[in-house]
Order: sequence, then structure tokens, then C-alpha cells
Amino acid sequence: MLILVTGGAGFIGSVIATGLIADGHEVVVLDDLRYGHEAAVPRQARFVRANIELADEVLAVFSENKFDAVVHLAAEASVGDSVIDPGRFYSVNLQGGINLLEGMRRSGVMRMIFSSTAAVFGEPDQIPITESNSKNPVNAYGETKLAFEKALKWYHRSFGIRHVSFRYFNACGATESQGEDRSKETHLIPILLQVVQGRRPELTLFGADYPTPDGTCIRDYVHVADIAQAHLLGLHKIDELIEGAFNLGSGTGNSNLEVIETTRLVTGHPIPFAMASRRPGDPAILVAGSDHAKQVLGWNPKYTQLKDMIESAWAWRSSHPNGYAVGSGVEGRG
Repeated sequence: MLILVTGGAGFIGSVIATGLIADGHEVVVLDDLRYGHEAAVPRQARFVRANIELADEVLAVFSENKFDAVVHLAAEASVGDSVIDPGRFYSVNLQGGINLLEGMRRSGVMRMIFSSTAAVFGEPDQIPITESNSKNPVNAYGETKLAFEKALKWYHRSFGIRHVSFRYFNACGATESQGEDRSKETHLIPILLQVVQGRRPELTLFGADYPTPDGTCIRDYVHVADIAQAHLLGLHKIDELIEGAFNLGSGTGNSNLEVIETTRLVTGHPIPFAMASRRPGDPAILVAGSDHAKQVLGWNPKYTQLKDMIESAWAWRSSHPNGYAVGSGVEGRG
């Protein structure tokens, strides 16, 4: 298959693109490099710099290629930013997604694998979260991802576009060649590793008064390689499934303090932190179950322990101390 991967220069997208190529597919990566790195794109992929918010740029990519499927990851993803600037998230996550669907419709591309989020559920009414949980997002990030999931259903009903969505929370870890590297880091594990490297003086921990055993938020961590595996399985099954949504998670979760302590254990470094008040839009507990993905897709995550996930992230960061920056040893295409 010839597959378009949007956001394929980003953390998760680059790993998925690599997995698709290893699976025998041809890959075109579309990314505007707002957050991604061209060096993260696998060498065997063809890279196109374009912005999904610009319909003309999207349509041009479809007019120049005969894709068999789209794997869509390009998005604004910071929960905190979505509360401050919701319009930005509607523009990228919803309108940008519609531009892709219109490109697919006009060129006859009938398969989309969508990288959604378990933030579509909001404050969960049961733990672990299942696909049948009520969906009441508490931030614009989750709201816009849910809106696009609903758009997918209508594009299936109206035009027959098959789709599979994956809902997960904290992607983490790294492969040997690809890891997390953002100019504005908001994710806990890479921030902790920056503290270990001396790039930050300390961690700011938001909220210690949540209704959890240690007072800090509990989150679900899933290794990026396992997320990539799920996307490949979804692509293999999409013609059979037609449409569907799957949660990807551990079923248990870890508190922020547990993540800090595990990172200390893995790196052997002290990690100072300062307490701050809660961030708006942060639920107390977000843990997703993945029985449905295991039963229907045969998803079998390799990384089930937080320690193993952090070890892989630390190994990549240790071998790429400057990330993908010039002088890091990964100049050019990764």
C-alpha cells in the first residue's frame, strides 16, 4: 500500500511510519515541522512539508499521489494550551482533519487510521475506561478529537470511508532511533529526563490535592512502539472492521509521584521538584483498558512496566543528548 502519514515527523508518527515501511508499505510523510523534525522521518519515506489547515496544500498532495490509506496523527495536543486557545485546536484538529477527509473523498481514498485520544472521555465514570464510557471532554483538545471522530462516522455513512480510531493517553518510551524531542516540552517523562540532564533546574508538579492515594494525578502510560503496533493492526483489519474505536492502555496507571520515583531509579539521579496548583482541564485519574483491542485486533503490548518504558526513553536521550538538533549526530533524515 501507499500510505500517507500526517504528523509523521513527530514522536509517534515517525515510529508509525518506520513500522509501516518495515511492514512492506510505501510511505509519504506530511508534516509542517511546527513540532516535528525532518530528521525523525525514516529515510525510506518521502517527505512533503505541508499544513493540513490549508486545504489547497492538502488537495495538492492527494492530486499528486494515489494513496491506499491515510494514517492521521497531525494535531495540536497540549491540554493546557487547548484551554487557553481553543480556536487553535478547532482549526488544526477539526478543520485540518476535514481538509484531509475532503482530499480522501475527492481522490477515492477509502481508509483512515486516526490517532485520537482517551481525553474524549473527560472525567471517567468508571476505571479503567472502556469504549462504552460516556464521552464528556473537559478540555478543547479532547473535544476537538471527539468532534473529528464524529465527522469520521458521517464520512463513512455518506461516502463509505472506512476508519479506525485509537484512544490513548501518555505515549512514552523510545525506539533505538526515534524519541521525544519538542522545543516546548509538556510531557512528564521527557521533562524529568531534562531535569536529569541539567537542562531544567527542577520539575514543576501541578496539583497534590487530587482524590488519589498520593494526591497526584494518575495517568496511563503506553510505549510508542506498542501504539505503532496497534496502528499497523488496525490497518490490517480495517477492511473487515469498516469502522471502530479502540482504547489503548495499561488498565492500571501510575501517579506523578510514582513516575518521578521510577525515573530516579532508572537514571540514578535525584530529581528536585516544586509543587504548584492544578492546571485547568486536568482530570484526577485517566486510565484506559484495552481488552477490546486485544480481542479484536490481537494487540499484544511488549512494554507493560513503567520502568521498561522509562529505560527506553532514557537510552534514546542518552544517545541523543541534543535530540534531533544539528550537532546531535542525527542531522538530515533519521
